[in-house]
Amino acid sequence: MAISPRSDATFSNQKSTPSESPRTKKFPLTEEEIFYMNCRAAYLTVFKSSLENIISKDQLYLALQHAGRNPSQKTINKYWTPQTAKLNFDDFCIILRKEKPTSKAELLKSFKQLDVNDDGCILHTDLYKFLMKRGEKMTREEVNAVINLTDVNADGKFDYIKFCKLYMTTNEQCLKTTLEKLEVDSKMRRHQFGNHIEGSPERDPSPVPKPSPKIIRKTDQETFSNKGDTRSSLLSATRKFKTSVSFTITMGANGNRNSKLTEPNLIKDWQYMQSKGCFFLEEDGEIISHQYRMQIAQRSMVYLTIKPLNLSQVEGKPSPWLSVDTALYILKENESQANLQLVCFTELRNREVFGWTGELGPGIYWLIPSTTGCRLRKKINPVTDEAQLVYRDQTGKLFLTKEFKSTLSDIFEVIDLDGNGLLSLEEYNFFELRTSGEKCDEDAWAVCRDNFDTKRNELTRQGFMDLNLMEANDREGDPCDLWVTLHSMGYNKALELTEACPFVIDIYAEKCKPKIKAVHMEACSGQLEKAICKSVLSKGDAKVMDGYENIIVHTYSCDTWITSVIENKSDEKVIIHINNELSKNCVNNRGLNIFAVEVGPKSTMVCQHVMPLNERQEWIYYCIYSLIS
Repeated sequence: MAISPRSDATFSNQKSTPSESPRTKKFPLTEEEIFYMNCRAAYLTVFKSSLENIISKDQLYLALQHAGRNPSQKTINKYWTPQTAKLNFDDFCIILRKEKPTSKAELLKSFKQLDVNDDGCILHTDLYKFLMKRGEKMTREEVNAVINLTDVNADGKFDYIKFCKLYMTTNEQCLKTTLEKLEVDSKMRRHQFGNHIEGSPERDPSPVPKPSPKIIRKTDQETFSNKGDTRSSLLSATRKFKTSVSFTITMGANGNRNSKLTEPNLIKDWQYMQSKGCFFLEEDGEIISHQYRMQIAQRSMVYLTIKPLNLSQVEGKPSPWLSVDTALYILKENESQANLQLVCFTELRNREVFGWTGELGPGIYWLIPSTTGCRLRKKINPVTDEAQLVYRDQTGKLFLTKEFKSTLSDIFEVIDLDGNGLLSLEEYNFFELRTSGEKCDEDAWAVCRDNFDTKRNELTRQGFMDLNLMEANDREGDPCDLWVTLHSMGYNKALELTEACPFVIDIYAEKCKPKIKAVHMEACSGQLEKAICKSVLSKGDAKVMDGYENIIVHTYSCDTWITSVIENKSDEKVIIHINNELSKNCVNNRGLNIFAVEVGPKSTMVCQHVMPLNERQEWIYYCIYSLIS
């Protein structure tokens, strides 16, 4: 949920954290601990370690910005004098204690001094005079960047009330982003080094920052608050946003019917192959799925489709995966797997089916499934009632409940990739890797074959049921391990499939028998990210950031979703602020109306995917992309 733009929350009293560690669950954090954690989050956004030193004014300015401050040059000069060689993390903490964040009320007061008509706006002519001729002067180019912010300027006037709202939400989002990054980094370290949790031990007081003796200066004994210097507050705030660009796209209900997917004529005479797979939602929100290699023996017309897999639906039980969008990116393998060339993707649609028709030459192709993540997302409300998986009869014998057997049958349907009603060792190992992280070798498979029902060296549906019953018996009826399996496969405590989307891929070829094989189960990133960026750059609309020709926002829209990609051709990383607040009937894959992204130098990145909340109603995509200094 986006933080309310009306909030005057400051960095020093931020109470919320992205998620609770085991320690914070046991003891609530003190104000001092929250302050110290926020300091570390901001510092580690700029540096790899808190042991690294700040060695330039630019680094100090950037670190302070990530901490929710917007220092003027005058403020920077207070702490970075001609005698300063470096500042350490403890010095940074001391600076943050002294330099309080600019509040919304202070910003409004600063701007109100120039509001001659008391209407919440400042004439551009007055803004030029104030920013270029008084106090800490700005250049004409810098003032132009402020005036070119499309969402806060109109009819020769600067709307400072809208600007203050944008400024505060950006500050809060920057803080949220730094805290989330710190949490992700901590999780990575816990995964690598066991259960060690970085930070002080339980109830140890947070260390009190101690300044480096080399940088004690006369000004350290003074009060540095510049709240009375309204021009400095105004300057630092206006320099936050350099330029912006906006997109508006109005989409009709149920999409544009002109691009509806249709089957080729005489398709019943074409040769056919099918494979199933699944999107799985990870704990951190990342989506992974099966990936495939397809072989086409000779040049042929090909028809490919992907859609959610229809499972046995219990009456009254929701089937949320059926509304998840699916797509398939087709890449040609050339000299190596690392050198894949994007051919096409399934952008046409007929109800829940997405497809593509075209001619493919002979060779090996990679099929990479994709979903935007707009509808396959973590659920806010957890299920409290736990379904029963096993029971004992009067003799004490253990059985699987009817509901659990139905769920296992659906899981069998999902992992039976070739749809022949049996599980091969390869298919079973995709299941094992997903649920336990390990593979079943040939010897273990031979034991499985000797103890459970198999046909042609493949496990039957009944054999799969008996395998799970054996697991329950091994645990003397404790369903703990069974729940691990269910959660890994996307089921909640009510046995509802909420964090996975099984799908089916159909391939028709006119001249030859297509071959398809699942080869990986990987995150929907890497090659997929490159493929999405390339398709959006080639098919989408491009807008250049005014005054920054190396920063381009590309937007592609089809009937079902809108994707934006940010291209950074410059040699420096950039931070882009995204505001979707004026969009209507829309949902994006990030779950936030306002957020910021960092784009590395000479790179492109998928910024967001957007879909309608209700496809039966018109939806309006209105997004403002602003470059943050």
